[in-house]
Amino acid sequence: MLIIALATLRTRWVSFLGSFAALFLGTALIAAMGQVLASTVGTPDRGPQRYAAAPVVVVPDGQLTVQGRQGATSAPLAEPRGLSPELAARFPGAVVDRVFPARLAGGPPAVGRPWSAARTAPQRLTDGRAPAGDGEIAVSASALTAGAGTPLGDEVTVVTAGAAKAYTVVGVTAAGPEGTVFFADTAAAALSPRIDALALWEPAAAVREAVDDSGAQADDSGAQADHNSAQADPNSAQVLTGADRALPDPARAEDARARNNANTVVGIAGGFAAFVAVFVVSSTFAFAVSQRRREFALLRTVGATRRQVRRMVHAEAWLIAVAASALGALAGPSATRPVLDWLIGLGAAPAWTVASGSAVPSVVAFPTGVLVALLGAAAAARRAGRVTASQALREAAVESRAMTPARWVLGLGTLGTALVCMAVTAVGDPSSAANNKTAMPVVMLLVAAAGLLSPVAVAPVTRLLAAPLERLRGATGTVVSGAALASSRQTALVAAPVLVTIGLTAALLGGAATGDAAKTALRTEPVRAEYLVLPDGGSGLDRQLVSELRKLPGVDVATSAPTSLYTLEGDTVLIRRPVEAVDPKELPAALEVPLASGSFEELDDHGVVVSPFWGKRLGDKVPLWRADGSKVSLTVVGLLGEGTAADAYTTRAHAFSALPSVAYVKLREGTAPTAAEALLRKATAGHNAHAVTKAEWTRDDGARGRSASRIGLLAVLAIILAYTAIALVSTVLMATADRVPERRALRLLGARRSQVLRFVAAEALLVVGIGTVLAAGTAALGLAGLWISLAQLTGPIGISLPWGTIAAVTGGCVLLAVSAAVGSALLTDRAGLGARV
Repeated sequence: MLIIALATLRTRWVSFLGSFAALFLGTALIAAMGQVLASTVGTPDRGPQRYAAAPVVVVPDGQLTVQGRQGATSAPLAEPRGLSPELAARFPGAVVDRVFPARLAGGPPAVGRPWSAARTAPQRLTDGRAPAGDGEIAVSASALTAGAGTPLGDEVTVVTAGAAKAYTVVGVTAAGPEGTVFFADTAAAALSPRIDALALWEPAAAVREAVDDSGAQADDSGAQADHNSAQADPNSAQVLTGADRALPDPARAEDARARNNANTVVGIAGGFAAFVAVFVVSSTFAFAVSQRRREFALLRTVGATRRQVRRMVHAEAWLIAVAASALGALAGPSATRPVLDWLIGLGAAPAWTVASGSAVPSVVAFPTGVLVALLGAAAAARRAGRVTASQALREAAVESRAMTPARWVLGLGTLGTALVCMAVTAVGDPSSAANNKTAMPVVMLLVAAAGLLSPVAVAPVTRLLAAPLERLRGATGTVVSGAALASSRQTALVAAPVLVTIGLTAALLGGAATGDAAKTALRTEPVRAEYLVLPDGGSGLDRQLVSELRKLPGVDVATSAPTSLYTLEGDTVLIRRPVEAVDPKELPAALEVPLASGSFEELDDHGVVVSPFWGKRLGDKVPLWRADGSKVSLTVVGLLGEGTAADAYTTRAHAFSALPSVAYVKLREGTAPTAAEALLRKATAGHNAHAVTKAEWTRDDGARGRSASRIGLLAVLAIILAYTAIALVSTVLMATADRVPERRALRLLGARRSQVLRFVAAEALLVVGIGTVLAAGTAALGLAGLWISLAQLTGPIGISLPWGTIAAVTGGCVLLAVSAAVGSALLTDRAGLGARV
């Protein structure tokens, strides 16, 4: 059997080349995605930036630690506590650093710091001098608007947390790790009394000893003063050296998000890559074996046993699998750097990501490729082995049935599993329907089910699509549809790459767009205010601006400031929960807050309104820790309804230094919108904020959501579609090469070469059409399940589909399929395989 397998490989090299190419590319794709994932996971954090020049840094303990039932549990604090002045006094030579919101009006994002902290990066003067008085500042080059020139000597407006105030620019420094506005040390202390860090040039051991001694004295003093105090210890500090000095860096949180986003994108891409590789490789192997029914029939006729036929197919699969998987596993990692550079360019991976040199992805990809090949060949080998000598000629002439009982069971089982998952989501947790972790496995199941059940759909779809062709002159329509109907299994296998390509595009992008629309509706529909005032950046609205907004005639203003509360879940794990701090008397007029029970009017400094995810009941007294680590006990006075954008509401007493992220402006009766808009624009001028109508905000919010969610999906799809496109070409080449006898027969019957090529092109178009219809049905079913879930939260919503992208992908499939089919036909004719008349 091995000798026959080798001989078969030599004589049917075109067919096996397609299987080899699909397996090689699939293994390479798995290895490449594994290597990229190893790179994003294993890349070390960036080195110190803000304190790169200071060998020792003392910062507050940024963790809230609580004793649970199974020991201590901790979570990062949302609100920095600051170091105590007593600790700072122990280090007279230290740089006392304070970091607070400060930004030039109309300038890029920046922070404020005392001038003495300029040496920690360092950020040296490039022009002018250091600030000396309360009205003087020095600015880093990165805090200036690009192309605006050096404002040395100019009077500029600086927006801090308290107000917008005029300062004179007396110096300009190098860019540094972040945009910075430097104040005189006394002015910085007045603007932000909290001490955020001490930068020292002393031996680390001595600094640790002093910090430990200070903490011990503070503990003794605190225990004597009030051993029942719920406040977190403000004297708790940690000493950072070496790479740990990067912990307080400005981009630390953003770096972590970028790394997590990259890991998520690449992980999803890797999962889909494995799924698509299994799907396409299995289909390609099945197609290659299905093409050879005549050979198996002849072998059975001359006395080959079922076992010998199966062994021959497995031997061929082994030969192809080992060679293709080995080459793919070796070649795949070479794509790591280009893929990483592409992801970095899209903003889907951190710019400092280092390509991994791990051999694990290749080691895993090789046996995976071999296993995929053997599994892909196993079903076809069983089918080939079932051919008996008496059935040989009939089996060789036409397919006796499109579906085997095992394929029916597997296909219907996969479809049923997908439908059950959608039903469970719709009934149990509809808000998770738009989550990629929930949606993408369902899409995979639907695509797999469509692929398994596709042979039974080929006949009706072919008759539907071929009807217009049959009305044309000539026999092209009849010949094309007849060939497809005579071998529905092979037709379905050729259409499989089209199904995957268009189905994933429509289902994933359509699902993302629909989910984004639902999320936008949840955020925007409850807003009753006609206008919103938003910060130009992430620092929030300054207190002076909020005060001026409240004084405007003819409007009511309600603000919302983001903060956090910590709960001890199950008395074991500390969970950080996002909370909106509001004025309960102002908010209901500007924002509709749906409550399942309780009353928003009862919310005061001792109460909290929570979502169902908290698992609390009305009237429960909940022990909580606030953003700064202080403990408090609040009573649940309201339970939010399903689909509420916020997780919880408290009063502004629990917001501490958090600035409002939005101000809702509700017009009073009789107030002209144009007059109110003019007042809002005048009030926000010079405060790094802007006023928008609700319609403008809704549009911008939807656009931001789409852009944020699409980048990752587009990266995933681009990687997968590149593979499926090549698989499509490979499969079409195999199918076209197998139709040489049919083309010879057409030529002998008098068809011209142009007519034969039109037949080949029409057949490729029909296959793409079948795959497109199957993909449309798959996407429609997935989007219908998503719609049912989301409609429970938002009411009826429109299904959003990226028609332009879907049309482009479909057109690409048509172009590739037709070009491959016609090109293959021309090459085989030139090689002498076609008829010469």
